[in-house]
Amino acid sequence: MADTTKPLLIKRYASRRLYNTETSDYVTLEDIAGFIRAGREVQIVDLKSGDDLTRQYLLQIVAEHESKGENVLPIGVLTDLVRSYTTEMQSVVPQFLAASFEMLRDGQSKMLENLTTIPNPMAAMPGFEAMRQQQEVFMKAFMGGLPGWGGTGPAKEDDASTPAPDADELAQIRRQLAELQKKLSKL
Repeated sequence: MADTTKPLLIKRYASRRLYNTETSDYVTLEDIAGFIRAGREVQIVDLKSGDDLTRQYLLQIVAEHESKGENVLPIGVLTDLVRSYTTEMQSVVPQFLAASFEMLRDGQSKMLENLTTIPNPMAAMPGFEAMRQQQEVFMKAFMGGLPGWGGTGPAKEDDASTPAPDADELAQIRRQLAELQKKLSKL
């Protein structure tokens, strides 16, 4: 029986074929995506060099699903990701995304529980409103000064129901980010 607590090791041969070391057979990208959907962590390494290729293959899986019309990532998110590679935000974005997905995973069971009983199941997810407000304030505070990002213009009509963060909240977030940046630069 395979140990599912450690990552499933996939080796990439020189022929670019992917080999599952647990079942001793070749696998495809779709097979790897299936392992991940089933909750299994994977690690993909180059057989010859030993280089970790996991990130490269996970990005390829995402790109293939997006190109097939299985759009999960909105254009705005993709655009902001590209922008983050050319700004000082590059060091903050990974932690922000990780924290957002962690909150999503934590609330997933509650969301599934309410799926059939509540018209908007995302709104019932524990911490959803706080997460939405935090993300909105974060994006306004950090992206507002970047050229091409629409966070500095006047509010749209449909944004009128969302209260604007006050100056104290923004100042507190800026202080926290400055502290985080200091810690990161020390690392």
